Amino acid sequence: MSLTEQIAKDLIEAMKSKDKIALEAIRAAKTAFILAKTDKGAEAVLTPDEEIKVMQKLVKQRRESAAIYTEQNRPELAEKETMEADVLEKYLPAKMSAEELEKILKEIIVRVGAKAPSDMGKVMGVASKELAGKADGKEISAKVKQLLG
Repeated sequence: MSLTEQIAKDLIEAMKSKDKIALEAIRAAKTAFILAKTDKGAEAVLTPDEEIKVMQKLVKQRRESAAIYTEQNRPELAEKETMEADVLEKYLPAKMSAEELEKILKEIIVRVGAKAPSDMGKVMGVASKELAGKADGKEISAKVKQLLG
């Protein structure tokens, strides 16, 4: 079952259970999928990678909004955004541990022949593609800096 199909099924379940937070989050995901399908140059069906990218974007937006609401002393709005992000995060693949991330990045560094911090761009290009959806870009970047530095 594709992520789009799972979202549609879970939307019905959220409606039946009257879970407002899950309902809003899942509706937002469904809307984002529809918009991604209708973008210029997009195909009628999203690939699994595209679906994951859309979900990551939604989770990231919610986390950033929650941080802004917290800074502005609006805890009720921050809590809502955080709960929606938690609902959407369930659809993402499990994040890899720091040890797994370091092991894979060391392999990539050896493969591309990186030796100094100036080679970070080469490593990040390969790592971003290979680890898409499995690790956060900021985590990857920090670990690459540490390994090359």
